[in-house]
Amino acid sequence: MSNFVVNAVARADEGKGASRRLRREGLVPGIVFGGDKRKKPASISVPNNELVKMIEDDAFFSSILTLSLDGKEEQVIIKDLQRHPAKPVVLHADFQRITKSNKIKITVPVVFSGFEKSPASKAACKFAAEKNTVEVLCLPANLPETLVVDLSACDSDQVLHLSDITLPEGVEIVSLRRGGDHDQGIGYVYAPRGSK
Repeated sequence: MSNFVVNAVARADEGKGASRRLRREGLVPGIVFGGDKRKKPASISVPNNELVKMIEDDAFFSSILTLSLDGKEEQVIIKDLQRHPAKPVVLHADFQRITKSNKIKITVPVVFSGFEKSPASKAACKFAAEKNTVEVLCLPANLPETLVVDLSACDSDQVLHLSDITLPEGVEIVSLRRGGDHDQGIGYVYAPRGSK
């Protein structure tokens, strides 16, 4: 897994004026919350240029991050990120502390593989992915870097669903916990026009 270290500084000033001031100084206002019940939410600031560089790597959003806050390190995940619509600037970042014993909800990339070996591919069909990320629930130790969907057995006109994803032990797909009617499509096989 990628190892991301987010350098942060605790801040006492809060509110819109303080946030604007931080952004002018090239810092992103943020908050870190959760984890051990004794730990209170803490207002922090993170250098914008460092954060922008990290979020260019998609793995940042599905990894356990190390938050270095005033010399102390703790494990966190990114829960929310507000970006400027036009500039490479992060406006606000929310981090959630994690503990070994508490499950986390996090979005993980979905990777489709093996289609070229499938009967559908041999019949000149194509595969279109509809979903490239899935929200999972698991303990931090079980967090997968990606979820792989094996397409090697796909047939023509087949639709794949969330339930077709092979999950590592201890990992659940959040929407499937709500029942079978939440088993959304994640991709489908189709014959290109004029191929029949």
